[in-house]
Amino acid sequence: MKAAAYVALAELADRVAAQRSIDGAVPTRAGDDGVILLQASTLTPEPVDWLWLHWLALGKFHVLAGPPGQGKTTIALACAATISAGGRWPDGSRCVAGNVLIWSGEDDAADTLLPRLLAMGADVSRIYFINGTRIAGKAEPFDPARDLVQLSQQAEAIGDVRLLIVDPVVSAVAGDSHKNGEVRRALQPLVELASTLDAAVLGISHFSKGSAGRDPVERVTGSLAFGALARVVLCAVKVKDTDENDDRRILARAKSNIGPDDGGFEYSIEQIELTEHPGISASMIRWGQPVAGTARELLADAETDPQGDEESSALDDAMQFLRSELKDGPKAAKTIFTEARGAGHSERTIKRAKAELHAASLKERECWVWALPVNDTKGAKGAKNATSQNLGTVGTLGTVEADGEVFYGRA
Repeated sequence: MKAAAYVALAELADRVAAQRSIDGAVPTRAGDDGVILLQASTLTPEPVDWLWLHWLALGKFHVLAGPPGQGKTTIALACAATISAGGRWPDGSRCVAGNVLIWSGEDDAADTLLPRLLAMGADVSRIYFINGTRIAGKAEPFDPARDLVQLSQQAEAIGDVRLLIVDPVVSAVAGDSHKNGEVRRALQPLVELASTLDAAVLGISHFSKGSAGRDPVERVTGSLAFGALARVVLCAVKVKDTDENDDRRILARAKSNIGPDDGGFEYSIEQIELTEHPGISASMIRWGQPVAGTARELLADAETDPQGDEESSALDDAMQFLRSELKDGPKAAKTIFTEARGAGHSERTIKRAKAELHAASLKERECWVWALPVNDTKGAKGAKNATSQNLGTVGTLGTVEADGEVFYGRA
């Protein structure tokens, strides 16, 4: 998001804070800029304002992740339906009715999202699909990384927005989703938007391939910052069963900084025909019994690929990560390993990815750097005839031939 957008969103947050009339601020001298302190003794402890007790909190950022095909979007829509209609949560508690905003970069509103909402009893007069934005009079696709300020203004105009769904949440990151710093900067406006609107923000993501058995929060695709910034991380998986027709799945609480971080609910995905729209079928969530245990324990029996496929998938992800790291030229090996750990890749897998990509280790001053073969963007072997170029990273760079291949390096 551009600097002006950050400023505008910050100003909006400031206005909301001012309206709350919090006493106890320790200002600088009148008219001076400086740090504003808030004395703890002037504050009164406040409870977390829960939309769904211990699962969805107003004013907080959440992530819902899991393998493909587990109904993550449908679960999010089930939450939207419950909120819009003032229905009951899986634990039987009643939800206060409110409005919902939905942005989906993957599913059509009319033929996919709306039928699912109707199947689950939503009050569709309280549901708003984000359909685009207008810039200089021209309609443009909605870009979460750019348009959150305008969205906050629309949400305030609607009023009583209780939930914002962002599907997929990675779309809010304009930069490299594997880098902690870029992800934190990109997601901070979403965190601020949740606080400003006093609404729950729910971002949907996938699990990284080849991550079975690891801590569920670490399995969220991309940088670990996705799970770190979220106050609550939920995960959805299908459970192994000897009955091939069984559709037993679990929604588990993998992390919570503001409440219990264990337990879950069984659920299944069913297809029904819409009563008022004959011929149109839609998927819906059928909630089951509560389950006890940590997310790691509950996911231990979840369906995973065979071990060989798991390792292959992990290697594919690591190769994609390494291409992204080296696409602009050589980079220090130490930096690569640090970024890889942040993205959930082991050192062993990164080294295997380096070998698969035919990347070279080159000595640059006092450190070793890694470099891809010239013209190699998809793992093919390096071209023999390449033009020297200045990449502007560690001095004047060009091409170096090593072991019969041509790599970016010091000219």
